[in-house]
Amino acid sequence: MSNEKIQAELEKYEASVEKAIARFPEREHLPEKRLYTPLDIKDTDYADELSFPGVYPYTRGVQPTMYRGRFWTMRMYAGFSTAEESNKRYRMLIENGATGLSCAFDLPTQIGYDSTDPIAEGEVGKVGVAIDSLADMETLFDQIDLGKVSTSMTINAPASVLLAMYIAVAEKQGVPADQLRGTIQNDILKEYAARGTYIFPPRPSMRLITNIFEYCSKNVPKWNTISISGYHIREAGSTAAQEIAFTIADGIAYCEAAIKAGLKIDDFAGRLSFFWNAHNNVLEEVAKFRASRRIWAKVMKERFHAQNDKSMKLRFHTQTAGSMLTAQQPNNNIVRVALQTAAAVMGGTQSLHTNSRDEALALPTQESVTIALRTQQIVAYESGLADVIDPLAGSYYVEAMTNKIEAEAWDYIKKIDDLGGAVAAIEKGYIQKEIQDSAYKWQMDVESGARTIVGVNKFQMEEEPPKGLLKVDEAVGERQKAKVEAMKAKRDNEAVKAALADLKKACQDENENLMPHILAAVKTYATLGEICNVMREVFGEYEAHVSL
Repeated sequence: MSNEKIQAELEKYEASVEKAIARFPEREHLPEKRLYTPLDIKDTDYADELSFPGVYPYTRGVQPTMYRGRFWTMRMYAGFSTAEESNKRYRMLIENGATGLSCAFDLPTQIGYDSTDPIAEGEVGKVGVAIDSLADMETLFDQIDLGKVSTSMTINAPASVLLAMYIAVAEKQGVPADQLRGTIQNDILKEYAARGTYIFPPRPSMRLITNIFEYCSKNVPKWNTISISGYHIREAGSTAAQEIAFTIADGIAYCEAAIKAGLKIDDFAGRLSFFWNAHNNVLEEVAKFRASRRIWAKVMKERFHAQNDKSMKLRFHTQTAGSMLTAQQPNNNIVRVALQTAAAVMGGTQSLHTNSRDEALALPTQESVTIALRTQQIVAYESGLADVIDPLAGSYYVEAMTNKIEAEAWDYIKKIDDLGGAVAAIEKGYIQKEIQDSAYKWQMDVESGARTIVGVNKFQMEEEPPKGLLKVDEAVGERQKAKVEAMKAKRDNEAVKAALADLKKACQDENENLMPHILAAVKTYATLGEICNVMREVFGEYEAHVSL
C-alpha cells in the first residue's frame, strides 16, 4: 500500500472513531496519537540495521542469539540484618534457581561508616546487610564458591573498599581475581543527582572510579567495573527519556575521566554496564531499552571512536520499579512485577531482579522473594517471550516510540553537553530540577485522578494490615558492634596502622592508583569506616547542591 493510500485510510479511520472515543472522557489524558501506521517509521535512520540483533547500533540486542543462547541472569537483590542471615538468603536463592547474587548493603555501609559509629545508630542491618570488615565479607559468602557465581554489589561511594573485600575473600577461597565475575555499581554521579549515598566530592570520587577501571582491566578482567545507573534516576521521578539521557551523560563523563587519566577507550569500555528501571508502561519500556542501546553505540563510535564492537554494546541489568509498588492491596504488585518482567525480557536485558510484593511495607519475606524469582522463571520457561529475539521489532508503535524516546534523550544530552557535561550539570542543579519537575507532574496526575493507580486512587477496598512481614531484630546493631570490637581485639593493629598510613600517603599523590593500597588495608582487617575516614581526611566530604 502506498504512503498516500495509507494516509487517506488513516483520515477515514480517524473520522469514524472520533465520536466513539468521545464517549470515554476518562481516557482523555492519554497521548493524542492513538493509532500507529507505517507512516510513523518510514523515516527511521536505522532501517537497514533493524533486521538483525548483534549488529550496530544494536537496537535489536547486543547478542545475535540473545535468549536462544541462554537466558538472562536471574540476579535477586538481597541483604539484611547480619552477614550470617544474608548468607542464608543467598544460599536459599541459589538452591531455588537464582543464577546470580545481588548484594544490598545497609545505609552505614553505603556511606562508609562502621556499625560502631554513633551516626549508624538505629540503621545497622536495616535496609541491607552490615559489612564492617573482611571478616563480615567472609561470612557473607561462606559456602558460596566465588569462582562459580556472578555477584553484583549495589555500592557506590565506598565501592573500591567492598570490591577489595570481595577480591580478598576470593583469594582466601583459592579463586584468582582474573576468574571473578560480577559488577559493582560504582556510579557516583547519580548519587549526587538522585539517590544521596555519596561521601567525597566529585573530583576524588571520579579518581576512585578511574582507579578501579585501570586496576580491573589488568587484574580482574571479567569484572564489570561500573553499572551506570538510571534506575535510581527513574525512582526519583524521571521520565523514560530522562532516565536514559541523564545516565548516558554520566557514562560519557566516566569515559572522559578515564581517557584523561591515560586509559584508552577500548581498554575499559567493554566492561562498562548499565542499570535500567522496568516501569509500568510495558511498550514504552521496551522502546526505552532499544533506544538506549542505539544511543550508546553511536556515542562510543562517533564521539569516542571506539574500534572494538564490545565497547559499543550497551549491556544492562534491569530491576522492576520499586516506586511503583503499592502498600495498598500488595498482592497487586505480583501482577505489576510480572508485566515489568515481560518488558525487560522483550527489551533484551542481560540480567534481572524482580521486586517482591511486600517491599512497599518491609524487607521481603522468603515467601515473597520466592514468588518474585518464580515470576522470572515462568516468563523464561512458559511465556514464550524469550523464544524469539526482539519479538516487538517492526511494531509501528514500538518502532515509533523507540525513535521518539531516542530523539528526546539526544536533546537532553545536547543540553548537558552545552552546560559542560554531567558533572557541571549536576553542580548547577539542572539534572536534579528536571527530575523534580517530572516527579511533581506524575504526583499531581495521581492526586487529580488523571493517572489511575489501582488500589490507590481507584478500586480501593477495606483491607486488614498484612501479617508476617519481615522485621529486623533491634538487637542486630548491638550484636554487630560487639563483633567489630572483638575482631579489632584479635587483629594485628600495628599492621592496620601501617596500611592506613600507606593509604593516606597514596591518597595525597594524585597519580597513584589507590586500589592496591585499599586491598592491602582490607587484608589487615582494617574496617570500612577506618579506610573511608582516611580518604575523608584527604579528600573532604561533599555538600549537596540546593536548588531553589
